[in-house]
Amino acid sequence: MLSSPNQPQPSQHDSPHLTSSENGQNPSPEQLQRERKVKTLQASIDDLQSQTQQLEGEIAEVKAKLKNDPSITVKRHIRLLHDYNEIKDVAQGLMGLIAEARGVRQIEVQREFGAGEKD
Repeated sequence: MLSSPNQPQPSQHDSPHLTSSENGQNPSPEQLQRERKVKTLQASIDDLQSQTQQLEGEIAEVKAKLKNDPSITVKRHIRLLHDYNEIKDVAQGLMGLIAEARGVRQIEVQREFGAGEKD
């Protein structure tokens, strides 16, 4: 609701907890509506602060449950990929030797051992 320029605006020194009736005056309908809005907004703020605290607590719990720091996990995955690639290279070399000894193509030996073309 917009106020007209002739209406006095509440000052920062007015106590937000005292209604006009507590100050010895009868509150106007606008003042009552404004006070209701303030109470509603304050309740919303309190609710949002409570939700924020709850979510922050949940985030802390989830972080505590993580097994490792993400950078440690990434380093481990890189090491495992490196190990895999070395083993794969050795296996391909051995299959190449078997294929050469048999006089067949390496892909035939790979299929025999269950290793696809993309493995």
